[in-house]
Amino acid sequence: MENLDSFETDKKICMHYEDDRERFEGAVVPPIFQNTLFTYQTFDILTDALQSEHSYYVYGRGTNPTVEIVEKKLAALERGDECKLFSSGMAAVSASLINSVKSGDHVLCVSNLYYSTMELLKYLGKFNISHSVIYSTKTDDIKAALQPNTRVIFLESPTDMTFRLVNLDEIADLARKNGIRTIIDNTWATPLFQKPLTKGIDVVVHSASKYLGGHSDVLGGAVVTSKEIMKTIFKKEYLLMGAAMPPNEASLLLRGLRTLPFRMQGHQDNALKVARFLHNHPAVEKVNFPGLETHPDYHLGTNQLSGYSGLMSIELKQDDFNHVKTVINKMKIFKIGVSWGSFESLIISPNLGNNEGKLVKEHISPGTIRLAVGLENANSIIDDLEQALSE
Repeated sequence: MENLDSFETDKKICMHYEDDRERFEGAVVPPIFQNTLFTYQTFDILTDALQSEHSYYVYGRGTNPTVEIVEKKLAALERGDECKLFSSGMAAVSASLINSVKSGDHVLCVSNLYYSTMELLKYLGKFNISHSVIYSTKTDDIKAALQPNTRVIFLESPTDMTFRLVNLDEIADLARKNGIRTIIDNTWATPLFQKPLTKGIDVVVHSASKYLGGHSDVLGGAVVTSKEIMKTIFKKEYLLMGAAMPPNEASLLLRGLRTLPFRMQGHQDNALKVARFLHNHPAVEKVNFPGLETHPDYHLGTNQLSGYSGLMSIELKQDDFNHVKTVINKMKIFKIGVSWGSFESLIISPNLGNNEGKLVKEHISPGTIRLAVGLENANSIIDDLEQALSE
């Protein structure tokens, strides 16, 4: 686990880094630059700025002072060179993937990924970009699944729904030796609890709508990477696709980052209590949460993670759709809905009643229920689970 000094550094970054209060007349909260463009005193200065739009304020689709403050905070938290904010998490995923491949290339997906990421990869097939999935997190299996034209390894760690960990040091080394770019969705851990770039991963993406925003009121995404990679993303996938984060959303995200360290501590504390309760529940076959000592990747997590978020899944012993539906519908504190990472507890299942065969092929139990443990009282959350799981 990372030492306390790192966490204290991250707290300072979240609360004060790059706020530049002197520049903004001492304002404790930076202003929202709502304007869509910036003017220059001479045409000569403007032409210079247009040649290096990455470093100048020219037009809102490029750079904006409010957005830039949040980008600098996230880059510092991830220990990366640069960050760009996007209008959604999928915009960030799309930009990072499209920047990394060309026609004829192959993307290797490590185990279970977010549904929309997989849909994007299927869509890229129309441009002769193929993909495959290796339903294993072991480095040797991932190595064996590489193809001669593999140019990207895309992963989530923990994996989606199953919450297995991938050894980032080993994957980064494997990719580097084979000239492959690595992209990780780091939304689950946040930059506070996992810093993949320090492990050698090339690109980190986030859905900022989750823990980074933390209040279910901002949609956004982020890409953090090296200056070299970001230079190409900014000129092409960022400017040309136009999925820039507006300044109002950036201001909400900035507000969310102020309390991120404290909220993540609360999510972790609640999640550990909930996971331990569920581990001993007679209706539960399995708890998928890397913070449990019984998790198969627990020891890897102690070296790779500095904390645990509030997202986990359980697998019910009675795994038919009707029982899954009954348990979910009995919840009171847990609200039924997509997404996660905010203050409220949420519940959902990948079992939609007509896709059990598909789930089995993806190594997901039909009895899986995903829990996003919020910041409500832990005992109340546990009581809610107890009454829903009782016969």
